[in-house]
Amino acid sequence: MSATAIRRTVLTASAVSLALLVTACGGGEQGGDDQGAKGGTNSDKPAAKALTAAELEKLVVAKGDVKGHEITKPGKADVFEPGSVSVDKAECDPVGQVLSALPAGKPAASVQRLVVQEPEAAKKEMPSLEELAEMTEEEAAAATLDSLDITKTMTSLWSYEADGAEQALAALREAGKKCAGGFSMTIDGEKQQVTKVSEEKVSAGEDAVAWTVATKQDGTPGETKVVVFRQGTTLAGFSSFNIASVTRGEAFEQPTAVIEAQATKLG
Repeated sequence: MSATAIRRTVLTASAVSLALLVTACGGGEQGGDDQGAKGGTNSDKPAAKALTAAELEKLVVAKGDVKGHEITKPGKADVFEPGSVSVDKAECDPVGQVLSALPAGKPAASVQRLVVQEPEAAKKEMPSLEELAEMTEEEAAAATLDSLDITKTMTSLWSYEADGAEQALAALREAGKKCAGGFSMTIDGEKQQVTKVSEEKVSAGEDAVAWTVATKQDGTPGETKVVVFRQGTTLAGFSSFNIASVTRGEAFEQPTAVIEAQATKLG
C-alpha cells in the first residue's frame, strides 16, 4: 500500500520478500495557540523570516545524529510530487498532505531526509535465497517478516515567512479534529480510504500535533504515524511506517529518537 512515500520505499526495496509472504502474507503540548495573546501585540516587531533551503540543510537530521538509524536524502521514487495527492473533503487536505510527507500550506523552502531504523541485534537480517529454500513456507514467511520489522520515517523541514508556520500548524490541528472519522484520498492515481485519524501526545518544539492515521487500500489495512512540530518559523514533519507491524496487525511506536534529534538541532 502507499499511504506515504515511506511505504513506496519499503515496497520497492522488499519486493522479493513480500512475494514470499504472499505465497506463504495531536495533539501535543499546546503552547502555541495563545502565545500571541500572552505577548500582546507584535506590530512593533519585524516580521519573522523564513529559513533558506541552505539553512535548512544544516539543521535537518544527518548521518550520526540518531543512533541506530541510517539517514539519507530521499530519491525521486521515495517522494510524491506536489499535486499528486487529492482528497474528497477539502477540510481534510492538510492531513492528506502531511500523511504523504508533503508540506502543510506553502513553505518558502523545504528539505527532506529518509530515516531508516537499523534492525536490532535480536532481529534477523533478510535470509539468503539458500536459507529460504531450506525453510518451510511458514518459516520463510516469519523470517522475511522479521527482517522487515523496522520503522521508516520521512523527515521534513518546512520554513515559512512571518506567521505562516503557526497558521499551517493551526490548520493541521483543526483538520485532524474535523477528519477524525476518515476520508477518501487518491495518491498518484491510487485510491485509498483513511478510516480514522487518532490524536496522540507528543512534546516537541514550541507547539505540535500528532496522529495515528489508519488507512485501508484494496481491503488491506495500514497505519502511519504522523507528527508535526513548530520551532520558530519552521515546521518539522515526520511520516512513519513499519510494514511488519502493519502486516501483523500490531501497533508501532512514534519515532521518538528521530523527533528528539531533530528538535535538538532546531532548538
